[in-house]
Amino acid sequence: MHLALYLSDTGLHAGGWRHPAAENPDPMRLDTWLTLVKKAEAAKFDFAFVADKLSIDDIYGGDIATTVQYRPGYARPEPMALLTALALGTERIGLGGTLSTTYGEPFHAARTLATLDHFSHGRMAWNAVTSTNDGEARNFSRMQHMGHAERYRRADEFIAAVHQLLASWQPGARVVDKASGIYVDASKVRYTRFNGEHFHIQGPLTVAAPPQGRPVQILAGVSADFKAVAMRVGEVIFTVHPERERACAFYQQFKEDMVAIGRAPDACKILPGVMPIVGKTHREAQEKRARLDELVDPLAGLSFMSASMNYDLSQHDPDALFPDIFDRISGSKGRFEYVIAEARRQGKTLAEVAKRYAASASFPVMAGTAEEIADEMMAWVESRACDGFVLMPADMPASLNDFADQVVPVLQARGAFRKAYSGTTLREHLNVPLE
Repeated sequence: MHLALYLSDTGLHAGGWRHPAAENPDPMRLDTWLTLVKKAEAAKFDFAFVADKLSIDDIYGGDIATTVQYRPGYARPEPMALLTALALGTERIGLGGTLSTTYGEPFHAARTLATLDHFSHGRMAWNAVTSTNDGEARNFSRMQHMGHAERYRRADEFIAAVHQLLASWQPGARVVDKASGIYVDASKVRYTRFNGEHFHIQGPLTVAAPPQGRPVQILAGVSADFKAVAMRVGEVIFTVHPERERACAFYQQFKEDMVAIGRAPDACKILPGVMPIVGKTHREAQEKRARLDELVDPLAGLSFMSASMNYDLSQHDPDALFPDIFDRISGSKGRFEYVIAEARRQGKTLAEVAKRYAASASFPVMAGTAEEIADEMMAWVESRACDGFVLMPADMPASLNDFADQVVPVLQARGAFRKAYSGTTLREHLNVPLE
């Protein structure tokens, strides 16, 4: 299986930073991040990646107060600068960063990514996101976030433009022939001349061809608009599937759709997020999970959900049945279609769902011994629910250390995960050659 690390200084679980054993190191110190990535590299993870958001969430109640008071994660380094430093401090692990296709330009993205792929000797990936809410729009001179369908049309074009820019230089273009006076073979550099609905770019790029040809393309989501883009260009798909049965159905349909458009099914790896909580005994793991869940403040979940939905939940009674609002949200629709439907089917209140959502963000939680977690992970892969996982540690660094030190050796002993890197580039780790 393939394993990636979702890189967070506090962990995904909203109660993680409050756990008595949590260290809560300064996120603005490089060694905070480098320690985590080196741990993942020692465990032979395929890659680590950094998520990003372009605003401090202020959808809930129309203010940032709830977010900054109850949710860590908004005083963190800019991802591309962080990845530059991490590339220089590591040797083999892949590194992925998030870039917005709604609030960015393809030329700038391509130049940054190509540079980082050179500096890391071919270990870069990029997670193309459409961003989620109006707060991000207001940081880029817009009053309102684009609609869901329009965002994905722009994203599709943005990614195509980046790929064409990265291909504007062929490998070996720089010849440095002193005798002839030719520094670059002009036949190996061409204009891009990209013309679309949103972007018109002459090119070529001002950075030579990256070592991987282009960095690995990550996409995250489960909505219909997302899948339409991902099945054409995605090389790693980061999904949210709380149940194995739903993951199996998604996996089968997605791979069939890839084949239908002429792509090999192995050209894209499907990696759902998973939160493992490891204990020496099953009971110990369950007790840790319960303790973490107790530490979640419902306001952390309400802020988190409001931002992801791009819908202010403060207008609803938190102690009433979760409102039927799916048609009114414009953020992460694919994720919340299931969340809202399940909440209403189970008769859950808004506060109950918010607290639960802040604990896992709807990712499956595997709480048990190292052997039990390895069993479950292998069952997902063997039943063709996924090609591996994105590890979403509950708290940092404890959950990462527990997984790396206890679960990974079990997976390795069973032949389910590598014991050593066999290649140097991220494409080689993932076995996704450039198409």
